[in-house]
Amino acid sequence: MRTHKWILFLSMIGMTSCSNNKNVSSSIDCTLQTKVTSILENKLTELNALSGQAIIMEVQTGQIKAMVGLERKDSVNYQPSENFFQSRETGLMHPVSILAALETGKVLLSDTVDVGEGVYSIQDRELKDHNWHRGGYGKLTINEGLAASSNIVIYKTVEKSFKPQSYSNQLSKMDYGKPDSIVGIAKLKPAFINVPTKETTFAWLSIGYEQKIAPIQILTFYNAIANNGKMVQPQLYKDSTTVINPQIASQANIDSLKQALEYIVTDGFGQSAKSEKVKVAGEFGTAQLEDESYLVEFCGYFPADNPQYSIIVSINKEELPAAGFMAGEVFRQIVDYMVK
Repeated sequence: MRTHKWILFLSMIGMTSCSNNKNVSSSIDCTLQTKVTSILENKLTELNALSGQAIIMEVQTGQIKAMVGLERKDSVNYQPSENFFQSRETGLMHPVSILAALETGKVLLSDTVDVGEGVYSIQDRELKDHNWHRGGYGKLTINEGLAASSNIVIYKTVEKSFKPQSYSNQLSKMDYGKPDSIVGIAKLKPAFINVPTKETTFAWLSIGYEQKIAPIQILTFYNAIANNGKMVQPQLYKDSTTVINPQIASQANIDSLKQALEYIVTDGFGQSAKSEKVKVAGEFGTAQLEDESYLVEFCGYFPADNPQYSIIVSINKEELPAAGFMAGEVFRQIVDYMVK
């Protein structure tokens, strides 16, 4: 049984992880933690953001090598924040939905979707692509839709593949939203995924709304993609690896999605995360929160062809402009630092 001293140590990881403590073996890399803090703080200052997180995980073991949370103290200063339990909507849902759809066998990434002028009516609401005011994309393959962050491509794909309840069941089967708890992250709760009972709920869930999920839980899913489908438990101590799900999806569909995530960075809207030192793969996204602020995010891994580390960057800011490339820039700086 772990002692109270052990739990206290982990809950105060930002302050004590770099100290010498013979009773625990933290997975945190002190030097990396310091550098990531500096990179994130610089970007938050540039954006005048409210808060931000950056978490780095070792793909195969789930060991967390850096975990930085910062929030704005006043107009110019940021302070460490234990905000890792915060659950919100996400802009990183698109690949999750596409992987779920691929698992049905009803679609391929090469399939074409007609998004028209970028506006799709769903009951009494309109689902829009970011470029709807410029006439939309017309016809795109699913792969191109991912790279262009087309909400309509995502929803039309899952709409073709599922009824609302079966979509929710597939997310559960893939263990999206796990883990329910992590030793050392106080107050972390199970992710909330709204079970769709109508088309509008179905549509907005497929693109990242109708849910509350913490960045560490999103990172766990992307890490499983990097790990060829094996989902492992994130951990803040050096110990044996715990497997949550040995295979979240078929190897063929994992491989297809990994190629798509690399394409997002090389040819899509994720190019701000592109490194000159190593191939990376990942997804960017933006979500508007209930308080009308924005969450800009990037989650990915490197090297793309043999993943060793996965990273999520999540930044909360009040005003436009707000775009995932902002988080992608932080991701790239971290990768460039880590690749010697």
